[in-house]
Amino acid sequence: MKSTKENSKTLFESWVNQFSDDLFSWAYHKTSSRETAEDLVQDTFLSAYHKIDSFEGKSQPKTWLFAILNNKIIDHYRKKSKQFIISSDDYLQQIKTTDNFFDEHDKWKKTADNEEQHWLDNPEFNHILLGCIKNLPENWQFIIQSKYILDKKSEHICQELQITMSNYWQITHRAKLLLKKCIELNWVS
Repeated sequence: MKSTKENSKTLFESWVNQFSDDLFSWAYHKTSSRETAEDLVQDTFLSAYHKIDSFEGKSQPKTWLFAILNNKIIDHYRKKSKQFIISSDDYLQQIKTTDNFFDEHDKWKKTADNEEQHWLDNPEFNHILLGCIKNLPENWQFIIQSKYILDKKSEHICQELQITMSNYWQITHRAKLLLKKCIELNWVS
């Protein structure tokens, strides 16, 4: 006869075999990063393993695991967003230099040096910009690249990320602020 600990281990192993792919798919969908998704699923199973005795069976195991995973995803984005806090004083000082990068329609302006050349046509500026974009949280990267580089419609981006339009505009605004700060710190024109 198996002990309770052996039963829990067998049960847990079956959950890993049954639900790993579904959990990974969801984590990848939410983070757009294979490594991050793998880490989040691993953390989910680690938490579930330590708490398996507290699983009361009031929900399906898959539902329980997804609840843990969703909390891990939320924690992941909270940690990433804390890396990008900008004080209002920094913002006010730094916005003046980078304000002229966008026109009133949120499109890139032409450079001051050459009215025929856009900022994105300058290889050094483009290198700095892409580096700054890579420092953004993953969903923010996706929004900036989709909106400004791929010229996708806002509605399509919201559908792809399954976010509201107000959340989209908030992320876009915050991402632009971070990009302005990063560009100012790294770009010497």
